[in-house]
Amino acid sequence: MVLILNCNINYRMRKIILIGVLLSLFNVIEAQERRFRPEEEFDSFDRRHDTLSGAQRKSTGIKNIKNVNAKIEDYLIISHLNDTVHVDTTLTIKKEYKFNYLRKDNFGLIPFANLGQTYNRLTQDFQSTDLIPKFGARARHYNYMEIEDINYYRVPTPLTELFFKTAFEQGQLADSFFTVNTSPQFNFSIAYKGLRSLGNYQHQLTSTGNFRFTTNYSTKKKLYHFRGHIVMQDLLNQENGGLRGDMIDNFENGVPEFIDRSLLEVNFENAESILKGKRFHIDHIYNIIRKKDSLSKNKLSIRHIMSFKDKFYEYNQTAANSIFGVASSSAIKDKVTLENFYNQLSLNYSNDIIGDLQFNVSHNNYNYGYNSLFRDEGNNTTIINRLKGEILSAGGKYRKQFKKFELQGEMGLNVSGDFEGNFLRADATFKLKEDVFAKASINHNAHAPNYNMLLYQSKYINYNWQNGFNNIESQQLAFQIKYKDYLDIAVDYSTVNDYVYFAEDTQTSFVRPFQSSESISYLRIKLVNELKYGKFALNNTVLYQNVQNDNNIYNVPQLITRNTLYFSSHLFKKAMFLQAGVTLNYFTKYYMDAYNPLLAEFYVQNEKEYGGFPRLDFFVNAKIRQTRIFLKAEHFNPTITGYNYYSAPNYPYRDFVVRFGLVWNFFL
Repeated sequence: MVLILNCNINYRMRKIILIGVLLSLFNVIEAQERRFRPEEEFDSFDRRHDTLSGAQRKSTGIKNIKNVNAKIEDYLIISHLNDTVHVDTTLTIKKEYKFNYLRKDNFGLIPFANLGQTYNRLTQDFQSTDLIPKFGARARHYNYMEIEDINYYRVPTPLTELFFKTAFEQGQLADSFFTVNTSPQFNFSIAYKGLRSLGNYQHQLTSTGNFRFTTNYSTKKKLYHFRGHIVMQDLLNQENGGLRGDMIDNFENGVPEFIDRSLLEVNFENAESILKGKRFHIDHIYNIIRKKDSLSKNKLSIRHIMSFKDKFYEYNQTAANSIFGVASSSAIKDKVTLENFYNQLSLNYSNDIIGDLQFNVSHNNYNYGYNSLFRDEGNNTTIINRLKGEILSAGGKYRKQFKKFELQGEMGLNVSGDFEGNFLRADATFKLKEDVFAKASINHNAHAPNYNMLLYQSKYINYNWQNGFNNIESQQLAFQIKYKDYLDIAVDYSTVNDYVYFAEDTQTSFVRPFQSSESISYLRIKLVNELKYGKFALNNTVLYQNVQNDNNIYNVPQLITRNTLYFSSHLFKKAMFLQAGVTLNYFTKYYMDAYNPLLAEFYVQNEKEYGGFPRLDFFVNAKIRQTRIFLKAEHFNPTITGYNYYSAPNYPYRDFVVRFGLVWNFFL
């Protein structure tokens, strides 16, 4: 079995490398984006390092079409919300923060020891527009690409992104991307992100793949617009249950014999879990009345969104383990599936006086569950195997710009079906001065808990349940004010009622979902600023949190901070741009959530506090033409500050390691 697994992994990595080589033959560019959302409107964008060579500017097509006006700003990326982005080849501190497995800033998350494993959250935003439950195994979804993670493109020449980063022990992380406009109206892109990492601890291998294909098309007269994507993903993790109890002292005391982490015993070495899914998504719009010029006042269009997703989570264990209690079979194979078919039809009207209006109706067909019923002989009850049905929803959106003031609103309501749900969100944005931006928002949401909290089946007897929980209700009030890059303050206050969470049952000591009758109050204050002096800069992100709940069912650290002191300068007659510095990550001690690999969920524990350990990273990054090189000594301080660091109870954080990577950019 191990031989077969290794063969499959080697084949996958050969495929990734082959794709990267083939894409490089197109001689095109890697692109990273700069988003022009309202709250980022005043982000500085230093074009001094965003370069295109003269030769690259001359070639703009596949058929030797010359276009001397091709600029880096012409390489456009469009989000699912139609926010426009363009290529950004600069080297900034934000690029350092995003150079990781998720390829996004992971402030507020702490990763597990191996690349491709889960993350423990240190903070949470309760703003939501969900109307139906989410699929379970949420700990496995950090690298699962949803609709909002897929972008669309419009480029004057072919565009490529080649990303590489070393992993832990054997393996590497690679992400290859290619897009081209075959005409001004038609674009397609194809990408594959693959990872294999053995890890430093026993039975910790990860192997993941994310395939993406997108396309978009517009008629010449802009009457019809179409875009769609296909995404196929498989995320495999070996599970070991964390360090065995008698190994904790050996780890925390830094016993020399066990600095080789493969010698530390884990709870089991015979389990693995996989999250696998595919999605087919179409979004198209027809303009019935189109604004032809600046004098036109009305616009009317009809839009249709169709999305089908099919996914499953499976936990396999060759022999049952007493950690999870008694099992009904010697080997464990738990598999749960979800099929969801979604359609939305909307009518959009725009007028210079009243603004932009949308009315929509949605239909959701869902089928979640297992292949057989479960009979609880002890309680003489039968647990069903399926949650399936249809939901009809209605909603609307509104947007209006008043000079420097912008108002946006959105609402939705489940009209019929087994799940009740509703949400309301409103945002008010104001440009106080040229460099000062302010925003206020309010959000209300009520939706059913995740599917695995309502229904779960397992070969382990104590992990079977069927619940009729109330909807989780949340309200949030948020404010933000920003002045250039010097100061960005965000404050939000949330209240949550009927909160549903995982915790150990006091009677059985096994994990199961519970619903609280108490209200949770949650305050967050986040400060982001950067201070510069000559070629030196100090970048700070600080988050203060305060939670009020009687039974400690929701725990987060009171303070999270990330501080980076770095140096930036051109070298060798500006042939290279260098950035080097030190980053400190720290969060205060708190009752950190524990991890259950069977459920792939975190659960509340109030027995021991974790945290309070600094993580120091030293990095040297460089940009040479369109190539960015990243070198980092991660967590280099354990020999000084000690070995008491965890991502979750019994799951140690990463040790000191030096890792290398690059992002390779080309223009045709």
